[in-house]
Amino acid sequence: MHYVNHLRRFFLLLGCLGLISLISLDSTFAQQPNIIYIMSDDHTTQAIGAYGSRLAGLDPTPNLDDLAEGGMLFHQVFCVNSICTPSRASILSGQYPQTNGVLDLDHHLPIAKQHLPRELSALGYSTAIIGKWHLKNEPQAFDHYEVLPVQGKYFDPKFRKKGAGDWPKNLVQYEGHSTDIITDLTLEYLENRDTTKPFFLMHHYKAPHDDFEFAPRYEDYLAETEIPEPASLYNQPYFGSEATRGANDSLHQYIGTSVSNRHFRRNYVKMYELEDLPADEATHISYQTYLKRYLRCVKGVDDNLGRLFDYLKKEGLWDNTIIVYTGDQGMMLGEHDLQDKRWMYEESMRMPFIMHVPGEEAGRHSARLINNTDFAPTLIELAGGKAPEYMQGMSFAKEVRGEEITEWRTATYYRYWMHMIHHEVPAHFGIRTDRYKLIFYYSSHYLEGDAGKDFYWWKQYTPVGNIPPAAWELYDLELDPQELHNRYADPAYQEIVAELKAELKQLREDLNETDEAYPAIQRIVESHWNDPR
Repeated sequence: MHYVNHLRRFFLLLGCLGLISLISLDSTFAQQPNIIYIMSDDHTTQAIGAYGSRLAGLDPTPNLDDLAEGGMLFHQVFCVNSICTPSRASILSGQYPQTNGVLDLDHHLPIAKQHLPRELSALGYSTAIIGKWHLKNEPQAFDHYEVLPVQGKYFDPKFRKKGAGDWPKNLVQYEGHSTDIITDLTLEYLENRDTTKPFFLMHHYKAPHDDFEFAPRYEDYLAETEIPEPASLYNQPYFGSEATRGANDSLHQYIGTSVSNRHFRRNYVKMYELEDLPADEATHISYQTYLKRYLRCVKGVDDNLGRLFDYLKKEGLWDNTIIVYTGDQGMMLGEHDLQDKRWMYEESMRMPFIMHVPGEEAGRHSARLINNTDFAPTLIELAGGKAPEYMQGMSFAKEVRGEEITEWRTATYYRYWMHMIHHEVPAHFGIRTDRYKLIFYYSSHYLEGDAGKDFYWWKQYTPVGNIPPAAWELYDLELDPQELHNRYADPAYQEIVAELKAELKQLREDLNETDEAYPAIQRIVESHWNDPR
């Protein structure tokens, strides 16, 4: 009997320890928020009402504006390379391009560098990605995926779905518009998720990427509305440099695809068949058409976010779910008579970033200098983990929680590698501080000789010798927020230029972003580093 009593006490103790362990696990789970990271493709700050741009009066994004009003709006968030695949690679890896290996659209993010979902899995999260992926390799680090192949289609899109076969043949197809379908798939995932774990979901729209194929129900949206135009669409005599315009504007028609008929090959006047109209009238109509098509795609995204947010509230998930909304980069909406992204100018480089964080004060704003390598470290810390040392980004989780951050960067680095490809943008790098932006156009592809021949198809369009020269640009963002006046050669700014160059050089070394592996580019950098103009 004595032995039996001891045995009973032993099992009772084990049971209590097990109960304590379960209570501890439940407590940990209760403290870990769900995380939904929402990203649209090419959705720029100008097209979000909360940012107060010239388009805010059109009220394009009421659901996102409500998210900002009830959460936190970030005003200085930038990508480190304004093009889809490299930006997404930096977000997922927490690293700059030369470290994660993704310099341009042709590179694959190694499966081993799908860091963010893997780190969150280790913290006990179930992980999923639905929508646009654009990182070539299978998203193996996620528990569930259903992703568009490459760019994907706007209508009746196919998806590669985990469990539907071997990658990349695991295709399923749905009828309808991609924005609606991606939302449907996310709602289905949430309905059937593993409720024993917190979840991390990356919800990625294709819209509003060109060619801006909106759902038919938006055909009349903004049809009778005059869209405000940027002044720089028509006139900007002090903008740019010889790298972006040529000497005496000799390359003006070759560099940077345009809204007007300026660009010889790709412009919206030609695309919308308006070449018989007077130049300014054709530009005006082209701009109106471009923006309305773009904003109709944005409207589809915002309406679908309303569906998603309503579901989260109805299901009791809103108060335990961190929500991030962003775009993979910005977009030129006619500023400087440019289309697309790629440029280091504000509208292209800046990313929208809005957060809903349960338990934190509503209506907050941040002007901290953040870039997309910071997203992964921040989300890991908000999930209860510690940002790994192999990530180059910095966590701003303290700022999200309303705590003080004592050390932070004074400048963010940028580099666009794809010299004169697709939209004829010269290769360049630079830094942006709170007040200044320094850009160096080195104007050369990183692949030399025969290795780069497949990238130089554009030469067939451009007269021999008209490859853009190297040049510098400096903008004082406090006095010139629209970047209309290049101050690089201005005597009043020479001390600033020297300070920025010193910081740029140091950043390139610190971030593994030098050109030691590309000696031809290194020679260009060295020979033009002290150029007076």
